Amino acid sequence: MIRSSAVSALPSHASAFERDAHRRIRRGVYGMAAGLVALVVGATAPQSDAFLSTAFAGDQLAISASEGLQVATSAALAWADDAELVYVENDEPVDATGSAGRWGYLFRSQTRDRSRGYSVQGAKVVQAADLALRFDSPPLGSWVDSQRALAAAEEKQGAKFRAESGGELAHMVLIRSAADPKKPERTSWLVIYRAPGLPSLFVLVDAATGNVDKTWRG
Repeated sequence: MIRSSAVSALPSHASAFERDAHRRIRRGVYGMAAGLVALVVGATAPQSDAFLSTAFAGDQLAISASEGLQVATSAALAWADDAELVYVENDEPVDATGSAGRWGYLFRSQTRDRSRGYSVQGAKVVQAADLALRFDSPPLGSWVDSQRALAAAEEKQGAKFRAESGGELAHMVLIRSAADPKKPERTSWLVIYRAPGLPSLFVLVDAATGNVDKTWRG
């Protein structure tokens, strides 16, 4: 899940856009982390200190975000027939291909007026829990897979950041109306890199096209 160290303070020279986006991301990311922690207590492997180069996580073959979606959706629809996907994030470290050992999926039901999260490993749900707080984000729009989103982030600045700072990919988050107030309907991948003693790198990828919208440090 998202850790507080991944979303640090912005530098004083940050633009108004970056400051507003950062506030929105902090609210969304921290809120989700608090609510979804029940999904991974006792189950999440420690975060790797290096960018993984293989497509394996422990004894489990890593999967992309879209590859775990059908399993999560089936479970969510069994819980509520109007369940809609509102949020996705990696539950284990993401490898160089954009795959992870586990992915977390959050669904919202209007009839139940509740949200429920599922952590998927391989072809099965390994954790499921209701969200402890209200999360009213609209359902996600169309989105490219995590592999394509990561490739775009790496090409834009991610690979350079890792090479020059000794940093790592920290998290990938798929959310709607979280970062850009001028485009509230847009579904975006937020790719977060971190390095010791340096501001994190944020890469915002348009989830519909796979193109990078914005990068900033903070």
